Amino acid sequence: MTTTTRPAEASGQFAIGGDLTVNRLGYGTMQLTGEGVWGDPRDPEEAVRVLRRAVELGVNFFDTADSYGPFVAELLIKKALRPYADDLVIATKAGFTRQGPGLWTPVGRPEYLRQQVELSLRHLGVERIDLLQLHRIDPAVPVADQVGELALMQREGKIRHIGLSEVSVEDVEEAGRSATIVSVQNLYNLAHRDAEPLLEYSEANNIAFIPWFPLATGELAAEGGPLAAAAKEHGATPSQLALAWLLRRSPVMLPIPGTSTVAHLEDNVAAATVQLTDTEFDALTRAA
Repeated sequence: MTTTTRPAEASGQFAIGGDLTVNRLGYGTMQLTGEGVWGDPRDPEEAVRVLRRAVELGVNFFDTADSYGPFVAELLIKKALRPYADDLVIATKAGFTRQGPGLWTPVGRPEYLRQQVELSLRHLGVERIDLLQLHRIDPAVPVADQVGELALMQREGKIRHIGLSEVSVEDVEEAGRSATIVSVQNLYNLAHRDAEPLLEYSEANNIAFIPWFPLATGELAAEGGPLAAAAKEHGATPSQLALAWLLRRSPVMLPIPGTSTVAHLEDNVAAATVQLTDTEFDALTRAA
């Protein structure tokens, strides 16, 4: 593992939608909110420090959502990072309503999605959202109506690119009949790879694949496990190797590990400098 003052740059780059180039190791803001992704963080000033330190470390891709707080994470981003650097890309989401801590209900009615996009524009302090992701497809509303409303706002100049979250290949293809889909965000990590078909589809179509919960490694990181053993050999942590594996797995992979402390952030971002050998990568792949 090497060191650098801007380690995120070592993760390589990917152009979302062909025109938004970001360093592939990003940052997810969900953990900046209160317990149950509800309300303000315990230490709002540390949350601001985390966001600003991420930029210092070379992170220029931030993932958030209107439902984180709700709106708490978006407002923290504005407080910490505005005026935004020219190369900073903020992805947010709409389509999940909140009824309290840990409660999430999808709502995809066009008028609701439009309201939430307008609020995100205000809360982030931007005139156009770089990447707006449908947080969940609402089964009670036709996909064409949900994605079609986002496409309409895209034509109005309020959204630059459109993505989806927690979907199948079939969902992406259906949504693609209403808009160009440039990203997908699904649960995926070293220990949980049910979204492998979607990742392969994303590679074939140059769609950004944003894995959420990227550090869930389970027993692999336990004492004596393959991840722990490899980490010891590298002088790295199991979490760093889990992120290094994701970055090596695919050129369209954009991991967004989140944290609420600067120390943990620095540890995560350093993963971009970890170089796995072919043998190490294959061994970790087989171990899971």
